[in-house]
Amino acid sequence: MTSTPLTNASSSLTTAIGDDRPTGPLAGRVAIVTGASSGIGAATARRLAVGGAHVALLGRREDRLTDLADELRATATGALLPVAVDVTDPEALDTAARAIASALGPVDLVVANAGAMLGAPFEAARTDEWDRMIDVNLRGLLHTARAFTDGLLSAAADGRPADLVHVGSVAGHALFPNWSVYCATKAAVAHLTRNLRAELGPRGVRVKNVEPGVTVTELGADMHDADLRTSLARMRTDLRPLAAEDIAEAIAFAVSVPPHVNIADMVVVPVQQG
Repeated sequence: MTSTPLTNASSSLTTAIGDDRPTGPLAGRVAIVTGASSGIGAATARRLAVGGAHVALLGRREDRLTDLADELRATATGALLPVAVDVTDPEALDTAARAIASALGPVDLVVANAGAMLGAPFEAARTDEWDRMIDVNLRGLLHTARAFTDGLLSAAADGRPADLVHVGSVAGHALFPNWSVYCATKAAVAHLTRNLRAELGPRGVRVKNVEPGVTVTELGADMHDADLRTSLARMRTDLRPLAAEDIAEAIAFAVSVPPHVNIADMVVVPVQQG
């Protein structure tokens, strides 16, 4: 898959100034959010922008990113930069990282949210769907973290907050028949987070895993198995599910605590999910 190159970065951002700019813990931070074209990614980008952060919105659907940036510019006090990029392409991510730093400044907040959720009975599943989940949920997350780790370490060395947020899933430690490979990718995210926390935490980077439960997003809408699509829709209506904005609030809280505090793991589920 090819990625749209980042061009005319300076013309794509707007910085609003005024006496009403936020002064809270998100104000002035430079954030990137992957999977920002919909769902949790879009909601998180919106929440960080409202809090005063400069936000680079990363995703594959350039039109949606541009529309979201245009929407947010009406109220955001920070800069907004839509960046069309495929997180499974490490060279494209590195190019994007350099352009974002040039346009917005050093990144100190990374939300690795891009994901794919494709279910099917193990013996009947399409292996191309397995590959896609491994590519996006694991390789894409790895490449995202690698592209911005130097910037996070630099921010921490300067005494500023530095956050690497992985958006995992309760599926990483729960049993969901017919979702085995998806669960495996999220279990890998959970253990990767723990190890990166041990590696980067002593150098000042707060690495955390936010694990949503049943949440209404576009995830799963494109999976091949029609029965699992129906089952997923029923799961989201049999209880009061979370909205993407609920997860965005949790992420904003986790990165807004005092710099010496790390909310390392956060499980966010509907009350009825237990």
